[in-house]
Amino acid sequence: MKKNNWLMVLALASIMSCQRSKSLNQIEAWNYKSQHKLKISAHRGNSGLAPENTLATFRKTLDMGVDFIEIDVRTSKDNQLVILHDGTLNRTTNGSGPISNLTLAEIKQLKANKGWEAQYPDERIPTLEETLQLMAHWNKQKNTKTYIYVDCKQVEPKPLLKLMKQYHLDKESIYYGNDDFLDKLKTEDPLSKRMPSLNKADEMETKIKRLAPYAFDVNWLRMNAQLVKDIHEKNIRVYTDVLGPLDQASNYKKAKELGVDLIQTDHVKSVYRYFLGN
Repeated sequence: MKKNNWLMVLALASIMSCQRSKSLNQIEAWNYKSQHKLKISAHRGNSGLAPENTLATFRKTLDMGVDFIEIDVRTSKDNQLVILHDGTLNRTTNGSGPISNLTLAEIKQLKANKGWEAQYPDERIPTLEETLQLMAHWNKQKNTKTYIYVDCKQVEPKPLLKLMKQYHLDKESIYYGNDDFLDKLKTEDPLSKRMPSLNKADEMETKIKRLAPYAFDVNWLRMNAQLVKDIHEKNIRVYTDVLGPLDQASNYKKAKELGVDLIQTDHVKSVYRYFLGN
């Protein structure tokens, strides 16, 4: 066989392998969702296959069929909304110092690939709009949708809601932040799905009156059956983080048994495989 023909065969094999992988991801997600009500949020969009809070990992996590992708929204010096967890650039990029000190043009000069330089040599910090474009395009093509768990790190409600509404992702997405931010968000859009933290059961009534939450982000270490029951009786959902040392099968199992509505994880595939017995 001629060299060019061999190259064509190899290219086709690579494409078919990629398509099979995508199909398996989507079948696994469908099987999980058809059997289990416990929703999954990918923390910082983590797929385990690309750097956190980047378009690369969002694409891979979308293909895993998660219910939500968690993103961290911050504001640049020139009032552009960007995705970065930390207040400073040091940990995940080749920059340093507060991201709020830079304009968007300056931010886009940086690489958001620390620790992934070989696999993703040119990955950049995404804007919120780039992220919404990606997700809106994905959702148009799929029967099952993925929405955003917005961790509002350093952002004002009005510009955030403007973009979310522009891409029709405002109604089903969840907004997490401190109580003062969520209070302002409630004023801007009473229908927004607000999620305050809940560290103590005796905070619940005060937060319900002030914020009218859609869900509570309940501290996993405070989680128990009575608390879940009490929250559900208020017609409020129970979301929680199982991250770091908590991100393990025994806690996935416990969350389901307690009737938790959503867990946030860095290991989406591990959750699927535990419940599907793979």
